[in-house]
Amino acid sequence: MRIATFNVQNLRLRQLAGGQAALDGARDGDVPTDTDEEAPTFDKADRRLTAAVLHDMNADVVALQEVHDQETLDYFHERFLVRTGLRPYPHRICLPGNDGMGRNLALLSRLPPSALQSHADLRPADLGLAPLEGVAPDRPLFCRDCLMVDLPGITLYLCHFKAPYPDPDETRPARRLEALGVRRLIENRFARPESAMWMILGDLNEPDAQVPLAEKATAPLLDDFAIDLLERRPSGQRWSYHEPRRGTYSRPDALLASPALAAACPLAMPRLVREGMGREATAYRGPRLHGVGEHRPHASDHAAIMVDLEGIGD
Repeated sequence: MRIATFNVQNLRLRQLAGGQAALDGARDGDVPTDTDEEAPTFDKADRRLTAAVLHDMNADVVALQEVHDQETLDYFHERFLVRTGLRPYPHRICLPGNDGMGRNLALLSRLPPSALQSHADLRPADLGLAPLEGVAPDRPLFCRDCLMVDLPGITLYLCHFKAPYPDPDETRPARRLEALGVRRLIENRFARPESAMWMILGDLNEPDAQVPLAEKATAPLLDDFAIDLLERRPSGQRWSYHEPRRGTYSRPDALLASPALAAACPLAMPRLVREGMGREATAYRGPRLHGVGEHRPHASDHAAIMVDLEGIGD
């Protein structure tokens, strides 16, 4: 089974005048050129590159972050993905979460899920957790959602944690609570989590890989609980995100495997697919997809990550 995760940066379908529809490009609006008059002219090119990245990975299952809704997902699949020649994904899911701006979790799968559960409505108390200081106790636990998907041989937990903006330190408690929540969900599901076959994947928004483990928001997931498969790659080859304003590189995107899954797939080496990132991300010296620009067009400001799990789902 080939599994991938990809933050596709604000994939949203808009209805235009005259009954036409178009997808937003891969842009946030925090870079000046993403909002100038020329910015919309790159939108379709961005999404063709997004589709090209997914085509090249050809994963069996893909966790997507920042997809607006089911209509957007289906439109992108039919009008962009399938037209690359990629074998279709008959199982497509995008459920509304708590983001407020429509940056929701989505799933593309060629394998039929046997179960799927959103946790967007969970409150901290539902899992025996204390709410954040100064935050109403009925506020949802997850900034977006934690989407649990049962597939043949594996259970996936799709996540997109609180962004580290405007201040990483101020937002760290929210991400820490989300990490505790995901761990508690897994502990409640499996009598022996270390022996079960599961993976946490998505954008965990850990801004700094260099801080000590105890200071990481994701520490509850990493400290003697899950195995970070990206650690199998050499140091310096694990980054998946480039911040153009600061020129920094980080690794918010993750594939965290249960100890049993990591042991069952000792040779599973994640591949970071950076070929659709803007040329401004100069730390990547490999080939780019045709049409990638300095900043835009690009597939996303994130790299996609894929891994082959031999023997899983067979």
